[in-house]
Amino acid sequence: MLTIDKRFINLLRWDLRFQARYGFYLLYVLLTVFYTLVLFAIPGSWKEKTAAMLIFSDPAAMGLFFMGAIVLLEKSQKVTSYFAITPMKAREYVWSKVLSLSAISLVVATILATVAGYTAIFPLLVGTFLASAIFTLCGIIVATKISSLNQFILATVPIEIIGFVPAILHIFGVTGSIADRLYPANVCMDMIMGDRPFAAGLLLTVALIALLLQVACRSVLKMWQEQGGVKL
Repeated sequence: MLTIDKRFINLLRWDLRFQARYGFYLLYVLLTVFYTLVLFAIPGSWKEKTAAMLIFSDPAAMGLFFMGAIVLLEKSQKVTSYFAITPMKAREYVWSKVLSLSAISLVVATILATVAGYTAIFPLLVGTFLASAIFTLCGIIVATKISSLNQFILATVPIEIIGFVPAILHIFGVTGSIADRLYPANVCMDMIMGDRPFAAGLLLTVALIALLLQVACRSVLKMWQEQGGVKL
């Protein structure tokens, strides 16, 4: 019998293969090349902020953009029905999604940061991971409740506004209050920029991830229990 640890590792491998099979890695190779060309083309004084915006709005947020497609594909292939009758835990399913998508985010972020001439790579990677976790968990919560890609796109618009707009304003100094640096999206953006975040803001960000994790696990359990439109 598989141990929980081995079961999770197998699930993580499956997610990585699934994402590769459906072109996620190829897509991000192409996007990374495009973003790299953009960074080479712009003046040096713009590179860091442009790279930060690119990292935050795409690789860090990819879980929000693609989770609908991933879950819908799993539903169409009856993968979620299979998970519903196995010893798989909802938290294993959720963490596998978070870690597998974060891996892509971190690789792309490292490449873009290197091209932009970043020196503080470690805080950038931590900020990217935290942002990726937040957006992926939000994506999972929404994806478990939808039945079409159009529904997912519409449902994630408010999350994009709440997540992206304050962070973009923050990076340009439009909002500069102390409370502004406590906002989780801004905390992630500060770290991506290589700045030291407020300790209270970092704690709030971790607390938000913990809360979203609990909601995501409950949403996944409910999805598994309602396969085929009826409650098992």
